[in-house]
Amino acid sequence: MRLAEVFERAAGGKADVQFRAYDGSQAGPPGADVRIEVRTPVALSYLASAPGALGLARAYVTGNLEIIGDMYTALGRLSELTLHDVPWSERLKLLTTLGSIRLRTKVEPPPQEARVRGLRHSKARDQQAIAHHYDVSNRFYEYVLGPSMAYTCAVYATPDTTLEDAQFAKHDLVARKLGLKEGMRLLDVGCGWGGMVMHAAKHYGVRALGVTLSRAQAEWAQKAIVEAGLSDLAEVRHLDYRDVAESGFDAVSSIGLTEHIGKAKLPAYFRSLHDKLRPGGRLLNHCITRPTNMERARTGGFIDRYVFPDGELVGPGHLTSVMNDRGFEIRHEENLREHYALTLAAWCANLDENWAAAVEEVGDARARVWRLYMAASRLGFERNNIQLHQVLGVKLDGYRSGMPLRPDWA
Repeated sequence: MRLAEVFERAAGGKADVQFRAYDGSQAGPPGADVRIEVRTPVALSYLASAPGALGLARAYVTGNLEIIGDMYTALGRLSELTLHDVPWSERLKLLTTLGSIRLRTKVEPPPQEARVRGLRHSKARDQQAIAHHYDVSNRFYEYVLGPSMAYTCAVYATPDTTLEDAQFAKHDLVARKLGLKEGMRLLDVGCGWGGMVMHAAKHYGVRALGVTLSRAQAEWAQKAIVEAGLSDLAEVRHLDYRDVAESGFDAVSSIGLTEHIGKAKLPAYFRSLHDKLRPGGRLLNHCITRPTNMERARTGGFIDRYVFPDGELVGPGHLTSVMNDRGFEIRHEENLREHYALTLAAWCANLDENWAAAVEEVGDARARVWRLYMAASRLGFERNNIQLHQVLGVKLDGYRSGMPLRPDWA
């Protein structure tokens, strides 16, 4: 069996995907709008050295395997990629071929893989991990995220809502859940490019402090704050949330930071945020989760090495339990996973539209990483492999919550 035929069999033999390989073989429907090209023996060497998603990612990121057509469509059709339908005799031939190629073609992991050092989730290692993902290029993120520069799940009124309107709605939903009012003080941990900080200052008259471990984000945000005329109310610092000296905040927002904290560090994380609040203050935690509490927290090889080093995702039950056990009374929770699928679809469209400029800015390999991970993440949210939860907690003032009898933010 030639290479293209093996890949076709591994894909189930029914996927509307054409396969081509460097040995001249072809398989699958010739007119398919998705085509997989195994261009060099190096691609097979990557597959042999790291079977599964990591090997496929390495082959694609380096250009030794090409995906022609829409990435999201391709991943959806190839999601059942397996050797189960390939007879054992053919599997053994394939494994023998891969083994010989691996011996003849020595490959090293691509340089785009993260190289973080030190104790996991120490301040120094967290700084390295954040820099790997966020200190890429502010201009590149502008191409992908659009004018809002919001790199977290948006909130859609309808599937046709624009990305900018949906990101505004997300920030406003957080503000209303926190009960923000003029004169209050907000701490936004993991503030990114300052979207929540500027929204709270501009639309609610709140004094807002944002902190981020990304120097590039902090510099961009401070410039945007000045240009928006919000310097008297808003500030973003290049700072670890653990090093914030101020306390007595009326509200704390954590939008997309918890994924970087680590499961073992969550109790200390939520205790520190509890300590930052005045009695009666609220915390809104917005983060990606596993669907249940049963899955492992650590991410797979591709995400860990290329996208979010040291990222860990827990189930919503574990998340709320830790918040509760560290002093927060849980008042509201909702799952926005479909909203994140829509958000990622918009980001993927932005990247495709700006592909040439993005490649010029960060290089072909890094642009390929983003193209692959965002399309795969969209599929993950749609198929309930991952979720996005907002959990609202309050630091009680004695036994008083200060919450309305019914939610007033709808």
